[in-house]
Amino acid sequence: MSERSSGAFLVGLEFEGTGAHPYSWRREDSRAEDLFTPSYWVDLVTAADRGGVDLAFLPDSFGLQSEGQHAVRGRLEAVATAARLSAVTSRIGLIPTATVTHTEPFHISKAVASIDYSSAGRAGWQVAVSDTAEQASLFGRKAVQGPESAWEEASEAVEVVSRLWDSWEDDAEIRDAASGRFIDRDKLHYIDFEGKNFSVKGPSITPRSPQGQPLIAVDASRPEARELAVARGDLIRISATDLGEANATAKLVHANAAALGRSVRVLLDVDVLLGADRGAADDALAELEEWAGAPYAPHSLFYRGDSAGLTVLLREIGGLAGVDGVILRPLALAAAVEKIAADVVPNLNPRPTTGPTLRERLGFELPVNQFA
Repeated sequence: MSERSSGAFLVGLEFEGTGAHPYSWRREDSRAEDLFTPSYWVDLVTAADRGGVDLAFLPDSFGLQSEGQHAVRGRLEAVATAARLSAVTSRIGLIPTATVTHTEPFHISKAVASIDYSSAGRAGWQVAVSDTAEQASLFGRKAVQGPESAWEEASEAVEVVSRLWDSWEDDAEIRDAASGRFIDRDKLHYIDFEGKNFSVKGPSITPRSPQGQPLIAVDASRPEARELAVARGDLIRISATDLGEANATAKLVHANAAALGRSVRVLLDVDVLLGADRGAADDALAELEEWAGAPYAPHSLFYRGDSAGLTVLLREIGGLAGVDGVILRPLALAAAVEKIAADVVPNLNPRPTTGPTLRERLGFELPVNQFA
């Protein structure tokens, strides 16, 4: 594998319902009957944790899945799920999606900071927006926003959250029993943010968390999100149809971030359908497409075959100078997690091992408090 800023090739897994394919729940091995139980999420994410997977991405949305009347409908809230998983995992980074549209950044800041505490410094936040009229109607607070407006608001929300995470200095808690002072008030700061969408005074009610700033993930495959991704993201997701496009896109993201004096990790999304061999995986895809009544449209690079072939592909991706890792999106989740954890990840080297927090293990410095 080539030299890269973090010194390691990162492997993330996306835990999307029963899988990235909306009809994966119809498979006998889907565990669809357990989807809304804690055991489903605990079993899968702890298996990934034991196997050395670096990041667990937990998607979320305010909208129901819309692919056909028999598609999976409904989901658990990602931040709450990550909080539950923080108590039963020891190494894996927990990256829930929290949508900023219709949501107050104050709530997001303390929720993610709380997960950072409960996980001993393994929390992140994937920023997402809502730009549909259907989702706006669920709240009734404001009219639907277009994508550009929604991502402009998201940029402000990330700024507010970042300031709130820093509104307590690291040594603000003094716990002086003799004087009765628990907090040094001089080390709590008003953030005094005034923007187009938010006016937030602060400070937070949650002390600065173990990472100082939990990692921020942004999916840059949407054009409207790219400016925010480069300016504020730590983990930047990209999609590509082939390795050449992936390498070129990743290099461009790194160059744009470097121009702003920033270090980022670029992660390539890879759709995955595992089987005993390529023929078995093709048969599994044909079954999913028959249930859906339509061919599967890959989100990004699409691998189908056995675990050994996936290992070869990931080693090849690891040789691309600009790509720091992958986020695997299994079409059938339950069937894939154990195979990826047992047969794929252990064969990829080097793995991130050092550092007490996720931020340090991935090669990021602990940030200096902007108010200190």
